[in-house]
Amino acid sequence: TKKQGVQYGTIKKETYFSKKANKNKPYNILLPANYDESKKYPVLYLLHGFFENENRMITQGNGQMYTQQIIGNAIAEGAAKDMFVVVPFVFTSATMNDATGFADQGSNEGYDNFVDDIVDSLMPHIESKYSVATGRENTAVTGFSMGGRESLQIGMKHGDKFGYVGAICPAPGASGAWKWSNPDETPYLVMITGGTQDDVVGLNTPEGYHNNFTKNNVPHVWHVVN
Repeated sequence: TKKQGVQYGTIKKETYFSKKANKNKPYNILLPANYDESKKYPVLYLLHGFFENENRMITQGNGQMYTQQIIGNAIAEGAAKDMFVVVPFVFTSATMNDATGFADQGSNEGYDNFVDDIVDSLMPHIESKYSVATGRENTAVTGFSMGGRESLQIGMKHGDKFGYVGAICPAPGASGAWKWSNPDETPYLVMITGGTQDDVVGLNTPEGYHNNFTKNNVPHVWHVVN
């Protein structure tokens, strides 16, 4: 909830040109409270799940989504720094406008295409338009469900660009080495969350990803919500 005396950032809806989709795609951005273009701010990329869009993780959830309040309260408590939060429309396809089914190949490819789209198109756009502190030490990615799967794949493939990787109830299908051979590309933080009553993804899939990192001796946080 919003608290007295706490200042909250402003949410804006914008678009960026996706090279991979060959069209403009929407995103929401939460600007820092009292945004000052003379300062540089770190950025968190926050990814939605299957059949969802750029509103899901910032304004619309099962009712309202309280990301603006959560971020603002964390900053006010000293638990987080002033930051940008970028919530893009993850689905990226030159031939489809949105996902049609969990088992549909084109739908899955549309999500997996974002693994490169975020680096090739979205990040350069954000860094050119806003006062962003660049470098992996200032850049985080996390996501929910299908967005969690993609955040893991983004983190494993582009460890040189993301220092913090989170996955909330990540969907099945993530693939990769489950380790970073180069210490300079190993995230400062990897965190995976699963829920005991998740009737879509279940707990086994997130736990499987946790086990993969454990086998490879990758330090990470495994967080189970009862």
